[in-house]
Amino acid sequence: MTRLHRAIQSSVGPLLGIAVYFYDPIFLEIAARRGFRVAWIEMEHAFISFAEAADLCRIASGLGMLTMIRIPDARRESVLKAAECGPDIIDLPMANSTSMLQELVQSARFPPSGQRGFFSVSRAVHYGLVDNVPAEQQKLNDELCLMVQIETADAVLLAEELCRTPDIHVFIGPSDLSASLGVPGQTGHPKVMKAADQTIRIAKQHGKLVAVGAAPQDFPFWVSRGVDVLFCSNDIACLKIGVETVLQQAKDAISNHEATGSAAGQK
Repeated sequence: MTRLHRAIQSSVGPLLGIAVYFYDPIFLEIAARRGFRVAWIEMEHAFISFAEAADLCRIASGLGMLTMIRIPDARRESVLKAAECGPDIIDLPMANSTSMLQELVQSARFPPSGQRGFFSVSRAVHYGLVDNVPAEQQKLNDELCLMVQIETADAVLLAEELCRTPDIHVFIGPSDLSASLGVPGQTGHPKVMKAADQTIRIAKQHGKLVAVGAAPQDFPFWVSRGVDVLFCSNDIACLKIGVETVLQQAKDAISNHEATGSAAGQK
């Protein structure tokens, strides 16, 4: 059983997660203290290195959070280096074929389940400070969750085939899905909701876990559909919200002061 499965069993509603797009341990610590339980470490679009990803995994683990690394692609190097960081989840974007899924499994699993290299001193195997490294590797085969993103119209059409792949779970990407369906940015559009419903139904029929990264206005939809992990925001969005909120509060105070002063001067 994966570590993610165990966490979900003890959760009421979806596990709540937040994404980090740059290397900021302080943000991660604040998020953990406020109650987020999963950290998404972004390596597809962001500039986080594998060394930084390993540090963020280490920090998040110490804070009691699960970690997910979104790798840039299915190349063996990308999968292996992410796996050696010791995350709880590896997520592959733009998974539009079963061959990509099989490639992910082969690189992420130790023999006989896959072809992951025997590297006995990584963080994932506790630097080899275990009684039996091969046994620890087999334990990792059971505990590491592999996810693939269904985020295009083509992937939705292939959802049945993709979900038949053993040892793989599903991450839905509404933003890219909306663009693929011709309604970019409209994550609450009926086309996106219909595709999401179809994907979730198929995934659940095959016993798959389902994660999603969503905007606040769409939270009710995803919660009602029974997703297992709900990523709610990211560090950049939180900075923008914080800056905009404080700036508006200051502007309101200035406007109120000017209005009060003008009214007083007219008496």
